[in-house]
Amino acid sequence: MRIYFTAEDLGRVRVAAAPDPMWETVFSVFRLDRPGPAATFGRWRRRAVPAMRPADLEMLRPLVNGAYYPDFLTPAEGGLGLPHAIEALLRTPTARLRAEMEQLARLGGPLPSWMRRLADGDGEVLGRLAGAMRSQFAVAVAPFWAEARAHVDADRARRARVLLEHGGEGLLKSFRPMMRWEPPALVVDVPSTQSIHLNGRGLLLVPSYLSWKTPDTLRDPTLTPVLVYPVEHDLARHLDAARPSGPGTLAALIGPTRADVLEAIGDGRTTSELARRVGVSAASISQHTAVLRDARLIRTTRIGKAVLHTITPLGAAMLDDPPRRRAPIDVDAGPAA
Repeated sequence: MRIYFTAEDLGRVRVAAAPDPMWETVFSVFRLDRPGPAATFGRWRRRAVPAMRPADLEMLRPLVNGAYYPDFLTPAEGGLGLPHAIEALLRTPTARLRAEMEQLARLGGPLPSWMRRLADGDGEVLGRLAGAMRSQFAVAVAPFWAEARAHVDADRARRARVLLEHGGEGLLKSFRPMMRWEPPALVVDVPSTQSIHLNGRGLLLVPSYLSWKTPDTLRDPTLTPVLVYPVEHDLARHLDAARPSGPGTLAALIGPTRADVLEAIGDGRTTSELARRVGVSAASISQHTAVLRDARLIRTTRIGKAVLHTITPLGAAMLDDPPRRRAPIDVDAGPAA
């Protein structure tokens, strides 16, 4: 897949502030037949799969079982939260339902009778589908939402630093090897060939917790351009850790200076920035961050000549204060945004 940018598009790249509940719900269905690495998704499967309702999966799996799935399942309103997205799903025009269901039938074979009714805009069937999405989110996504937010916040901190130092093109380059910036196109290895021309509309990048391996996008070229990509995470090593009860316990566990370093990282800090904030030498910070990194409380990434430290989901859990929600990163005027 090639996504073609103009100079105007590079100034309109955004990174979503949080996971999208509808995309995560769709990916939760994909993970049934395409489980992904056990080290990453094993714990999620053990908890989420037994809780899924057969009636929900009976509706969702026929829609989400191949290379194509209807765009109306992941409306743009997902960025505003699940209630807004469900309302948008219920308002899907009949013409769009029919067109996308016909596309599904061409690529996936005959449709069951209820799906033909959905293609005709049947309100009762559409309501059942909305209920299935809501229910699937509740059992398969919502219990992991805090961890998903922490993973996304860590990814955003890294992307934000790259954006500030290297601009929109640097941000796109930071996604290697998942995707490649070959001006004027962003190249993504996916099963089918597709060309998307942004034509000044910009691109919304959506970090995803339950996505795996390759990014996804909407198939309809007339819709707002979106690219959903998997964040890096290691559930098996992080999420079963015991959570201390407060900052005092954290300081007793890892020491007061390291606790200060962990708290000072916030949404991402370089070694020199941490040294100024904590009031110790850069060499001392390097020693403390090495210990925190070995304990998987932080992640360290080299950005140019600087070393950027970001907190991991386990680190956020140790602080007992997951990173706060932030507004989307808007690239309106290059690196100064």
